[in-house]
Amino acid sequence: MALCPCYSKLEFEACCAPIIAGSLAPTAEALMRSRYTAFVQRKLDHVERTHAPEIRDDFNRAEAERLAEECDWRGLEIRRVTETGDAAEIEFAIRFRRDQQEMVQAELATFRRENGQWLYVKGEFNPQITQRQVSKVGRNDPCPCGSGKKAKKCCGTTTDLE
Repeated sequence: MALCPCYSKLEFEACCAPIIAGSLAPTAEALMRSRYTAFVQRKLDHVERTHAPEIRDDFNRAEAERLAEECDWRGLEIRRVTETGDAAEIEFAIRFRRDQQEMVQAELATFRRENGQWLYVKGEFNPQITQRQVSKVGRNDPCPCGSGKKAKKCCGTTTDLE
């Protein structure tokens, strides 16, 4: 048996095959993986039918077929999954080769479950990650804990200071 193209490390028949054939995906991540596999295998009916109704008309079948044909699919990396009830967000990246170039496309995708079926709602391509701001505390600055002491005499004994 062959491993599934979605990089789950499971056999295809136990992973994406039943979902592509029409079974309900148990999770949004399982749907995401099956949609990637459908592109790899050029089974675009699955991709189209798993779009939410409000975006289904926006699916450009000819463009999807061209993309599926022109790309050599190299991998799927699931970076983050947040599933709460009937809503989910999945941050992922796909690797592919097109026009003799190795490419990576990142996406933050939104899914929802209706009547037990997970659906793709929208995606933000190459999302910008919010950078965390960190301010350094000098040794003689007041301690950020609010004690009123200098940082070097308070929390600075256990944290990095300038």
